[in-house]
Amino acid sequence: MITFIQLEYITALDTYRHFATAADKCFVTQPTLSMQIKKLEEELEVVLFDRTKQPVIPTEQGKQVIAQARVVLQEAAKIENLINDLKQQVKGVLRIGLIPTVAPYLLPLFAGNFKVTYPDVELIVEEAVTEKIEKMLEQDTLDVGIVVTPLHNNQIIEHPIYYEEMLIYHHAGHPVAQQPVIKVNEIDPNEIWLLGDGHCFRNQVINFCDLKNIKTSQLPFKFEAGSIDTLMKIIDREGGYTLIPELAALEKEGSKQIKSFDGITPLREVSLVYTRKFAKTRLIELLAESIKQSVPGKLLDRERGSVVEWRE
Repeated sequence: MITFIQLEYITALDTYRHFATAADKCFVTQPTLSMQIKKLEEELEVVLFDRTKQPVIPTEQGKQVIAQARVVLQEAAKIENLINDLKQQVKGVLRIGLIPTVAPYLLPLFAGNFKVTYPDVELIVEEAVTEKIEKMLEQDTLDVGIVVTPLHNNQIIEHPIYYEEMLIYHHAGHPVAQQPVIKVNEIDPNEIWLLGDGHCFRNQVINFCDLKNIKTSQLPFKFEAGSIDTLMKIIDREGGYTLIPELAALEKEGSKQIKSFDGITPLREVSLVYTRKFAKTRLIELLAESIKQSVPGKLLDRERGSVVEWRE
């Protein structure tokens, strides 16, 4: 007879592709996990994993069984959440993934308050780029992501929560320091610092400032940062400018190094995202409400600007 435990073990092994790691994540010994998976294979009379490969990979039959196992586990999880809702209890584990250009500015605003308000909810937070968050949602190793949308992914549900302006951050001695606002066509692509590949904000900047075909640079050295804060520190020392999200600008409120664009307000849409099989509906509603209460009210206004796409 197939058990939920066995289904959890095969999905864990598919996710981590390593017996020891999967066992650790399931809080069991490796022999226990291996034995239960082998027992399931014998009962089904199919080989689920190719153990000759490193890392271990599912067989073609295994892929289909594992996909159905994920569905079964997700549906089973809905029972516990349904009971919590009926009892009006807010508890459980909520696994959240945030992208690096959102996490350092948003997480401190809401996470502590959310935990105080809902002490029986265990928050597990991971920082990752959008593509990894999408994959983790698909594998059910995350419940919800906080990313920039639209994603144009039919497997993902998007729940927009706020819209932050894209602003210019420049060196204190840069000529644009004398201007109250800056036109888009005044941005010199040879002086702009960018985040590294994989960051959606990098793509938004490239799309908005039309930098796709730029191949030269007047910057002192080539550098693609992993964080907005690093870019700002480089600019303070080396010159040039970049674009930053509005929540990042809040930490430098009143700085004369931050400018808006003239005649246009570029926005990035930040959303909660989850799969269609998501079971913790009540928790996601409470999370969305908590975030909306934590950010400045103007960020809730979709009509104050135009959303800049980052994925085609």
